[in-house]
Amino acid sequence: MTNLTNPPPDDTDRELLLQAVELSESSILDGEGGPFGAVVERNGEIIGRGRNGVTSNNDPTAHAEIEAIRDACQHLETFELSGCTIYSSCEPCPMCLGAIYWARLDRLVYANTRDDAASIGFDDAAIYEQLALPIDEQRLRSAHLPLEEARAVFELWREDDDKVEY
Repeated sequence: MTNLTNPPPDDTDRELLLQAVELSESSILDGEGGPFGAVVERNGEIIGRGRNGVTSNNDPTAHAEIEAIRDACQHLETFELSGCTIYSSCEPCPMCLGAIYWARLDRLVYANTRDDAASIGFDDAAIYEQLALPIDEQRLRSAHLPLEEARAVFELWREDDDKVEY
C-alpha cells in the first residue's frame, strides 16, 4: 500500500479556499444556483473555476467541483489533473468525489462539511447509504441485461492499439 502524506492546510490553502468561497457567494448573489464554489490549482496558479449552476443550467451535474474540473481540463487541454489540488467551499457530494478521483487530482481542501450542507437542505446521506448497499437492495431499480453486442464493443476497445487509456 502506498503511504500518502496529507499535509495540514496552510496560508496558501486558506487563500485559495477563500476564492472558492467567494465563487459560492457569487453563485447565490447572481441567482446562478446553490451556495457552492470550487477552484483547481496547479503550481500556485488557479487553472479552473466553478460555481453551482444546477438550477440556472437545468443540469443536475452542474456542481461547482464538476464545473471547476471541466474548466481546468479545458485550460490544460487534458482529461486528467494529476499535480493539481481542488479547493471546494463544501465537502464534495458522491458524484463530485467520483469526478475528483476520475480526474486524478492529488488533493482536496474543503470548508463546510456534508453535515453543514445537510443543515441547509443539501443532504447527501441518502446517496451514501444507497451506495453502501448491494445493488439489488438499492432504491434505484437496476437490471443487468448482458448483450453480446456490448461485450464486442469492449473487445474492440481492448484490441485498439490507438486508444488513449484513462
